[in-house]
Amino acid sequence: MPLTRLKGLDLQTGFFTYRQIKAATNNFNAVNKIREGGFGSVYKGILSDGIVIAVKQLLSKSKQGSREFVNEIGMISSLQHPNLVRLYGCCIEGKQLLLVYEYMENNSLAHALFNNEEREQTLDWSARQKICVGIARGLVFLHEESTLKIVHRDIKTTNVLLDQDLNPKISDFGLAKLDEEENTHISTRIAGTIGYMAPEYALWGYLTYKADVYSFGDVALEIVAGKNNMKYRPNEKFVCLLDWATVLQKKGDLMELVDPKLGSEFSKEEVLRMIKVALLCTNPSPALRPTMTAVVSMLEGKTVVDEMARDPDIYGDEWRFEALRDQFGQSLQLNSVEGQSLVQSANPTWIGSSSTSAHDLYSTNLDSR
Repeated sequence: MPLTRLKGLDLQTGFFTYRQIKAATNNFNAVNKIREGGFGSVYKGILSDGIVIAVKQLLSKSKQGSREFVNEIGMISSLQHPNLVRLYGCCIEGKQLLLVYEYMENNSLAHALFNNEEREQTLDWSARQKICVGIARGLVFLHEESTLKIVHRDIKTTNVLLDQDLNPKISDFGLAKLDEEENTHISTRIAGTIGYMAPEYALWGYLTYKADVYSFGDVALEIVAGKNNMKYRPNEKFVCLLDWATVLQKKGDLMELVDPKLGSEFSKEEVLRMIKVALLCTNPSPALRPTMTAVVSMLEGKTVVDEMARDPDIYGDEWRFEALRDQFGQSLQLNSVEGQSLVQSANPTWIGSSSTSAHDLYSTNLDSR
């Protein structure tokens, strides 16, 4: 990728040399590796001025090429919000493609929730409430307030990072890219992670902001339960945490979802509110899901949660979880790789502006939100 093309993007970001990055990460020492992602590794580093950074190293074998990489830089550099991970800069030298982010001291939300054996204490309820509201505010910014209106498409606990004060910041905008014709920020492939993808998007490629709302609902349930949506199955009758929560809602036993590690140190009112908001967000019908602005208002107790019944009729009887397991269980297992995103060939339908102008798609609020 010619540097002249990169500079021509008028990015609000800095440029680093490969030598600087190697020195900061001690030549990408394995000791400094924070995590392994679908597109490469992330390393902790320290710049010469003492600033601690996180370096996302995209491997040459990655499906994310130079054009997508440049687009990711362009988008992230223009987005600044307390609940979004900040991009410091980038490095492009030869086949080396690297992004330099702010370092998040407390790793990911997934690590905080699901790897408690490595932590001295579990997240208390006040921290969980703050994290949930913070994620919602970050999505409000992406969907409604930023210059570029973006559907993240891969909201999940591993893509929410926590700073030293446990403030949540949404990361990884690599899935919101230009397509092959470079006329929209929606790619021509369905991309996301099994267990967090909205059904209308996963099955038919029908993509709106409501796909992120659905994913957020899954994350909110995980925050309450302290359990991974895809890994938790109380018995053979249930496919995932969301399936179990749906049944508990019908039985009127929602408090059974609460993470036992919280003991009695939580607000029952806030817990029930978060669960009900999560179930509203994961309604099978995208039209019945709230906007993220409404979600923030409900989570903060400013508006009453609309406890409408979940209506799976839009998908017919086959969308019941039990039927989904029977019909698609084997293929889901084959296509799902733990900790990685699912990318499949498809032709998603973007429901929004009818214009093909990227500027219009970025700056226009979509009617279907």
